[in-house]
Amino acid sequence: MGLRDEIREQPAVVARLIADGREAIERIAAGLRERGVDEIVIAARGTSDHAAIYAQYVLGARLAMPVALAAPSLVTLYGVEPRFGRSAVVGISQSGESPDVVAVVAAARRQGAPTIAITNSPASPLARAADATIDLAAGDERAVAATKTYTAELTAIALLALALGGGDEAAEAALATLPSAVVGALELEPAAERIASARSAIRGVVVLGRGFEYATAREWALKLKELARLLADPYSSADFQHGPLALLEPGFPVFALAPSGPPADGQVALLARLRANFRVDLVVVSDRGDALELGEGLRLPPGVPDWLMPIVSIVPAQLVAYHLARARGLDPDSPRHIRKVTLTR
Repeated sequence: MGLRDEIREQPAVVARLIADGREAIERIAAGLRERGVDEIVIAARGTSDHAAIYAQYVLGARLAMPVALAAPSLVTLYGVEPRFGRSAVVGISQSGESPDVVAVVAAARRQGAPTIAITNSPASPLARAADATIDLAAGDERAVAATKTYTAELTAIALLALALGGGDEAAEAALATLPSAVVGALELEPAAERIASARSAIRGVVVLGRGFEYATAREWALKLKELARLLADPYSSADFQHGPLALLEPGFPVFALAPSGPPADGQVALLARLRANFRVDLVVVSDRGDALELGEGLRLPPGVPDWLMPIVSIVPAQLVAYHLARARGLDPDSPRHIRKVTLTR
C-alpha cells in the first residue's frame, strides 16, 4: 500500500472515528468540564503541529477557549516545566513516540493537570504518559508523509470541540456529511494532476490561508516540501501582506485556500489584487465561484461549514503534492532524508 492508497482511505478513516470515537471523546470532554479547565496547551511536532493550529481556531471560535502551543524544548533542553495551572495538556503525535512531546505531557501529569494523548498508537509512550487517550484508529500508515492520520487528528479535535460545547444539531448534521464531502474532494484528483503536471518545473511557491485554513496552508506547504522537494512558504494571508509580498513577480506560483467563511471576502480581494497587479500564477482551492475564476481552481464540495472544511480542503492539496512529486520524477512513497517516525528531544 502506498501514499495514494492512504490518501484515498480518508473518507473511511473519518467515518470510523466519528462512529467509534465519539463515546471516548465525550467522556474526556465531561472530565475537562468537571475539572474546570479554561485553557488547552498542545504539544506537537510536524504535521501534528498543524492539527494543533487547527485546534487553536476551532476551540477559540466555537468555545472562546484559549489554546496555546507548547514549546517542548523548554522541558527537554532547558529543564524547565511550565506551570500549567488550570490548563489541560494535549499531546498530538501519530506515532506517539516523540520524546519531547511525551515529556511535556508527563510534566503536566506530574503537576496534576488533566492530560490527553491524540495518537494512532494507543500503546505508545505518549498514550502511557497521558491520563486519557483518543485513539485515531486510522490503521497502519506506512507512507512516510502523513495524510490519513492528519485528517483523523483534525476530526478528533472537531469532535472534542463539539463535545465540550454541548448539543448542536446543525454541527451534528454537518459532521454526519463529512465523509461524503471527503469523497467529493477525492474526485478532484484529475484536476490536481493537471495542475501539478503544468507546474513540474516551478522552483518555489507561496501557500496562503487564513482562519481555519491557516493550518491547511501550513500542512500543504509541508507536503510540497516532503514529496516534491519544493521550497514552499506558507503564510496567513494577513501576515503575507506585511513584507513577504515583496517576493512576488510575474508568473510566481501562489497556491491559495479561499473557502466560504468570514475570511473569504478578504481572501478573494487579495487574490484579485495579486492576479491583477502582480500577474502571479494562481491556484485556488475554494467552494466559491468568484474565488475559483481568479486562477486555476479546485472546487471543494459545497455545504461544508468553515470549521470543518480543513478536513476536506487538505485532500486536494495532498493530491497536488503527490502528483507534483511524480511530475518531477520523484517517488512520493520514498521522500529522501526523512523517516516515518522522527524522534526529537
